[in-house]
Amino acid sequence: MQAWQVHENGEPSEVMRLQDVEQPTPGDGQVLLKVRAANINFPDVLMCRGHYQVRPPLPFTPGVEICGETEDGRRVIANPALPYGGFAEYAVADAAALLPAPESLDDAEAAALHIGYQTGWFGLHRRARLEAGETLLVHAAAGGVGSAAVQLGKAAGATVIGVVGGADKAAVARELGCDVVIDRRSEDVVAAVKEATGGRGADVIYDPVGGEAYTQSTKVVAFEGRIVVVGFASGSIPSPGLNHALVKNYSILGLHWGLYNTKNPKLVQHCHEQLTELAARGVVKPLVSERVPLGGAAAAVQRVADGVTTGRVTIVPSLENGAAA
Repeated sequence: MQAWQVHENGEPSEVMRLQDVEQPTPGDGQVLLKVRAANINFPDVLMCRGHYQVRPPLPFTPGVEICGETEDGRRVIANPALPYGGFAEYAVADAAALLPAPESLDDAEAAALHIGYQTGWFGLHRRARLEAGETLLVHAAAGGVGSAAVQLGKAAGATVIGVVGGADKAAVARELGCDVVIDRRSEDVVAAVKEATGGRGADVIYDPVGGEAYTQSTKVVAFEGRIVVVGFASGSIPSPGLNHALVKNYSILGLHWGLYNTKNPKLVQHCHEQLTELAARGVVKPLVSERVPLGGAAAAVQRVADGVTTGRVTIVPSLENGAAA
């Protein structure tokens, strides 16, 4: 079979190689899955660089989120068991963790429903306890993680403010349903949020960016507000001033969604049931901006690394090279 492999750490376009390899053999409690679609996540970028908290042995195949097909023909959502990731024709995954792919979504959309939406659901509902009528601020609102949070925030009855970088991404954020869109490249984010909220600030702030975005968050978080830290796409990990959190009376909440798979897997299943229902009602629908063939994976992962994509970029092995749509 064909699979992308990383033999040394570095930028995805430089270290990912498409190779003919042996089909992986499932271990105890694992199943072999035919990859129908593999969604690109920022952790795939970090793993290529050797900067992720999980460091699979070299060589490894990236791809942490797929829609796959079991040997008996079931469509499932899975997190492949590394080093046999999803950027390949076949992957392996733990049988106990398979989730049914929603019938309302195609393969690429189903692949994109998992990590980003689970992270959004856990962040907004489990950690921040978002309530209807509250104001939610989402950084990188047009990205894969941010777009999921926007849709989930709207589904929860929140007023959603989206921060983006550039006019194209601003248009995407509006289409996603943001009530207010702020282009950080042309607007003062802090001033714009205060104006939009009448000076009150945002009740919940969803931050997958870190760096300057986190600093802005501390300046616009409302009384008894909650900042949910879900990642550091900027590459800069902030050092929060706890005295500031004390004086302004806000909470800083960390979210490592992957821990729930071992600490409370039943809650992951419950979340998937909630997401499947929302998808069936059309309330949430993953924004898949690109579907690329397997041969285009390295370039696609690099585009995600460079921050030039919107929504989700998904690899569909059944597409022929040159047939991206």
